[in-house]
Amino acid sequence: MANVSNTRGDITSHPDVSEMRDRYARMLGGRDVALVDGPVFLLGLYCATSPWILHYTTSQPALVTHNLIMGIAIGVLALGFTTTPTRMYGLSWAMCAMGTWLIISPWIVGESPDTGVVLNNIIIGALAVVLGFLCAATSAKSTSQT
Repeated sequence: MANVSNTRGDITSHPDVSEMRDRYARMLGGRDVALVDGPVFLLGLYCATSPWILHYTTSQPALVTHNLIMGIAIGVLALGFTTTPTRMYGLSWAMCAMGTWLIISPWIVGESPDTGVVLNNIIIGALAVVLGFLCAATSAKSTSQT
């Protein structure tokens, strides 16, 4: 009978161990920003659901659609940051642009928005700008070290 038990051995004697370590390090090269991925996704989720949370779906229908689309876009960026970090962290600056747009959008997209709607978008936008700068700075730092 064949021995099919799983014996875990030390792979330090494997001939390709140095190449595997280098490849693993390259693959996780920009993962210093991993702690930002979750907050970015939660920010996108809140942005998409904020019209229903703050109950301005009837007074600002254009902003409802706008915040839903922007929230989904931020969430998709966060998922991209998580799944393909080396390709997506260049788009950290897009987060900053989206945050800036969220700050000014109540006056451009909305129709005489009230203070709650304006503050909501300003806070979401400011957080998006801060998280975008944080992602960009950390990814720049991690790419300059390699």
